[in-house]
Amino acid sequence: MDDLNDWIGCLGGHPQTITPNLDRLAKSGVLFTNAHCAAPACNPSRIAIFSGIAPNVSGVYANDQVLREVLPDAELLPKTFSNNGYLATGSGKMLHYIIDAQSWDDYYPEPASEMPIPETLYPDKRPLNLPRGGPWQYVETDWGALQATDEEFGGDYLVSQYVAEQLAKQHDKPFFLACGIYRPHEPWFVPEKYFEPFPLESIQLPPGYKADDLNDLPAEGQRRARNRYFAHIQKHGQWKKAIQSYLASIHFADAMLGRVLDALDNSEYADNTIVVLWSDHGWHLGEKEHWQKYTAWRACTRVPLMIRVPKHCPGLPEGTSPTVCDQPVNLLSLAPTLLDLCQLPPNEAHDAPSLKPLLESSDAAWPHVSVTHLERPGNIGLSDRHWRYVRYANGEEELYDTQADPYEWNNLAGNKSHADKLAELRVKAPTKFAEKPAPSVESLVKLKWVPLGSQSSPASRPDGSTFPVFFTNQTESPVKLYWIDQQGKAKFYQEIAPTKTFTQKTRPGAVWQISSLQDQPLGYFKVDDRSAEAIIPEKP
Repeated sequence: MDDLNDWIGCLGGHPQTITPNLDRLAKSGVLFTNAHCAAPACNPSRIAIFSGIAPNVSGVYANDQVLREVLPDAELLPKTFSNNGYLATGSGKMLHYIIDAQSWDDYYPEPASEMPIPETLYPDKRPLNLPRGGPWQYVETDWGALQATDEEFGGDYLVSQYVAEQLAKQHDKPFFLACGIYRPHEPWFVPEKYFEPFPLESIQLPPGYKADDLNDLPAEGQRRARNRYFAHIQKHGQWKKAIQSYLASIHFADAMLGRVLDALDNSEYADNTIVVLWSDHGWHLGEKEHWQKYTAWRACTRVPLMIRVPKHCPGLPEGTSPTVCDQPVNLLSLAPTLLDLCQLPPNEAHDAPSLKPLLESSDAAWPHVSVTHLERPGNIGLSDRHWRYVRYANGEEELYDTQADPYEWNNLAGNKSHADKLAELRVKAPTKFAEKPAPSVESLVKLKWVPLGSQSSPASRPDGSTFPVFFTNQTESPVKLYWIDQQGKAKFYQEIAPTKTFTQKTRPGAVWQISSLQDQPLGYFKVDDRSAEAIIPEKP
């Protein structure tokens, strides 16, 4: 499940959540209550899970990096199973908006499409509830109920349908079957019936929210805590509506899980299939004045993780007994665990221990900590059984006693009485960090080219942090690059030769005009919320 935090019944993250299917799965296997992601963003978390390689080893720390640019030869988990006689198939988001067709025997949608999410219903007019605050805002940050059935919604319903169909088939070989449920990833649009149990007037704020929670954070922690999303949502009176929509999206995702579990229970594979449920990372809904992900705090790093192993499993003949485990574990362990359970050869590239000892006994000796890597090397969150340690690349630190302070309201890093614990966790933190390779220009999103006739380019409305945009001239002649200022006046920046690319630091909302050498305006680009390539077409 995507972007699912601990707001599920069995983890107690929010008192109003409704997740009967997650809860029934948790009761049938091992529920890990201290599980954390390898990175608090979709792409690095998922690449770590499927490659078994930690971010500080692979160099994959952020969403804009490309799997096969950084790890061209890595064997992903489904390929390992396929190479060992399994059918490897699945549906939905497993990797970050790609399928990586070479790693699967089959997939839905079509593997060659490299788009893992089936067609999904969205409102005709958007935004539906939250106005876009500017080009800095992710366009999918919006929510609301849809007048639609599950079938009409498509998306995750189609994913669950494909997986259920696979479970209804007779297979002549064992299978590795992946089910990627996209909700509660934004946008939080789901059929109206999933909103009905959550009347807006009844909505409770996140239990982990505290108004004065940032006073004891170091400067880097405060910088990462406050973001514009939370203030923008509050400004428009949308906080409770957003919480309602997140709960509704979780409720919908849980129902889709129920379809899959029912299909498994009614299949010939009910008693010989390992089931693993995980989320790629958590999500802030106002805790520490933050919205979205990307932080090292527990609201963002802690994830649901459940593993159910049937009897007669090659690597665990007795299977699992229903239990709860509070040892610190990481999603990075999933690949080595599955190989261990199926008695397949271990992959020497894997960086984490198998969870098999904890599946045998939740109280087994476990000398490991769980580490989460932020988007720049050297920034980490670390969990042991009862404590959490956050260290930023500039040396600033945070320390939390999660038994006494599960919401991390009291930073104890400066408290001398906890100096020994701080020193102990410092030693357990990683010291080596791979460099972070930048994505290729070709892999970046493309800005829209707007040709100009008699009209003028609009004025810039720059708003947000700077990042590079790459202007690529595909014409046969040199062109001039102008920035259009806030008054609509053109300011010359650079001449770009044919076939060449020029890199320019800029901000969301900036407008860049392309003109001929004779200063005839040809067209413009408007910068969106992220680094991109701006391709000047061959015939502008």
